Amino acid sequence: MTRRAESETQYLQVAVRACRAAGRIQMAAFGTAPPVEHKGEIDIVTAVDRRSEEAILAIVSRACPGHGVLAEESDPRAGDAEHLWVVDPLDGTTNYSRGFPYFGVSVALARGGRVIAAAVYQPVLDELFTAIRGRGAFLNGRPLRVSSQARLDQAFLATGFPYDIRRSRRNNIDHFARFATRCLAVRRAGAAALDLAYVAAGRFDGFWELKLRPWDIAAASLLIEEAGGRITGLAGRPWRLPVRDIVASNGRVHGEMLAVLGL
Repeated sequence: MTRRAESETQYLQVAVRACRAAGRIQMAAFGTAPPVEHKGEIDIVTAVDRRSEEAILAIVSRACPGHGVLAEESDPRAGDAEHLWVVDPLDGTTNYSRGFPYFGVSVALARGGRVIAAAVYQPVLDELFTAIRGRGAFLNGRPLRVSSQARLDQAFLATGFPYDIRRSRRNNIDHFARFATRCLAVRRAGAAALDLAYVAAGRFDGFWELKLRPWDIAAASLLIEEAGGRITGLAGRPWRLPVRDIVASNGRVHGEMLAVLGL
């Protein structure tokens, strides 16, 4: 194994430790209906979000003290120009705050703007999705592959809605309506990183959403690519930080999804 490959393995181990540490914090308090604060009209945060992020950043800082960090609940932390950790400490905060068991942790490392190591963790089911660029994607150590569904009219899709849905006309409702009449079914579960990880696992055939943030997408983008799928912007160009409007799929229904979004 080359020195670079060894370092990438070590980076993934850091991401896994961070995800599991945050997951333990979340499960210890799950079901207790923690008090919420509002960052926006329907954008909330809890003390569990903050404790999870503190635990993740402590692990990352000890292991990679020179790296930059972009995390949902903290100001960006400058580091070397090459390495950036992108962290969502609790993906699905609204679900978590209401005791709905669909939430997780997302930790990715980007080098030169490309994600090279990633972990997404769903603590309720103890499902750990991992990937290193060029070395495949895995769920609890088992290889992942996207689905083989080739027809949009039989595709099982997922999506979400932006936090400004009440104020912005660009709120995804029109896209949702169009897809609902063109595919097998659409689900809106409320945790984009997990939805994307489920595309990598073949559970969903595709996903689209508007106005996401880097921490919603970064880790799962690598899972999808390494599992044989495709993730792009709405114009079909490969996804890169910091693109916020995305389409992800098994690759087979991608063209049809882009066509619907372009109507």
